[in-house]
Amino acid sequence: MSSPRILEPPQELWRAGARELAHGVVERLSVARQALAEIGHYLVEIESRGPMELYGHGSTAGWYAETARITPKEARKTVARAIAVNDGRNLDGTPAPASAPIAGAAAAEGDLGHQQLDPLLAVLKKIPAEARPGAEQILVDLARRAGPQEIITAGANLVARLDPDGNEPKDEDLKPPSRELFLRKRDDGWWRLNGLLDPEFGARANALFETWGQRRPVDDDGNHDQRTPAQRHGDALFDAIHYAMTNDKAPTLSGDRTTVVVTIPLETLTSGLGAACVDGVTQITARHARMLACDAKIIPAVLGSESEPLDIGRATRTVTPGQRRALNLRDHGCAFPGCHRRPKHCEAHHIQPWSQLGDTDLDNLCLLCRYHHMVIHGQSGWAVRMATDSRPEFIPPQYLDPLQTPRR
Repeated sequence: MSSPRILEPPQELWRAGARELAHGVVERLSVARQALAEIGHYLVEIESRGPMELYGHGSTAGWYAETARITPKEARKTVARAIAVNDGRNLDGTPAPASAPIAGAAAAEGDLGHQQLDPLLAVLKKIPAEARPGAEQILVDLARRAGPQEIITAGANLVARLDPDGNEPKDEDLKPPSRELFLRKRDDGWWRLNGLLDPEFGARANALFETWGQRRPVDDDGNHDQRTPAQRHGDALFDAIHYAMTNDKAPTLSGDRTTVVVTIPLETLTSGLGAACVDGVTQITARHARMLACDAKIIPAVLGSESEPLDIGRATRTVTPGQRRALNLRDHGCAFPGCHRRPKHCEAHHIQPWSQLGDTDLDNLCLLCRYHHMVIHGQSGWAVRMATDSRPEFIPPQYLDPLQTPRR
């Protein structure tokens, strides 16, 4: 087992430049992670031999908390993490293989710390054993250059792909009564809705279903309403939401009423053959899209052959509402790698500044949250450019990536 190298700090840090300071931090982070990974090896060996036999202690975590002068909770997490990423032995001598050996190898190289390992291991626990190696490799590759939130998001996507419907909730697992609704898109495009309503909300919802979900009267041909109660309730909820979205007194979000964006290729719109997309996620038929486009509260965004928004708004010094909608549709929020801020929390950024003759058009704009807007305009070393597919990509500083590989 090789020991992490010791890095001596420069004698006069005040003389160091920005790049030297950044490299110093990155190198020492790697060394610190390697050292913590080696501590994990020692803890696994202590666990394998038995802390009672070695030190008269009831648990490895208890001994480590006392030795490292940390809380028992932190010690338990450290030992559990070490056992998960390192091979060990049971007390009877039989092998105890690591549940996440790929992550353990990356940690030993100094690429991953506990901030990446903890969310990664939490995701792997939710993935079936037969799919775990492939999922672990994907998550480790991501974790080498990503933070906890990106790992959590990618993990949730992996779990959703492996089990799009999820487990059926059990009564004993429900939280105390409160107003809770969960809405999740399945892989087939449908949405699953479930929740728990308090007595007042439940009574109001039941009254709405009884009123809006009544059976339709018999028509002139004597046909009866054949919908089941569940289908009538579903239609009632749709009608109520549609009414709320089209009501003139409906609340607004960032100055706009609630809207649904329908994207459709220009060729599909003109031919009527093919599919459109609702809010960038759900496919519908071109005929359905044409019907929706007749509604004033539905904003049609026509796309060209390369999926670039057309007829959104011409370039001006300030971003027009139409251009802002196109940016929301293209970037889905802050475009900076790893950021998950939604469009309503973002600002339009000129990639080539207006003061340097940069135009206010989609090929020179991207969405950035306030923080990352300041990062790009500051001395961070990050840069943004528009790629050949008309999508923004970001160039990291050399101390993060010597090759400066573009990121999205």
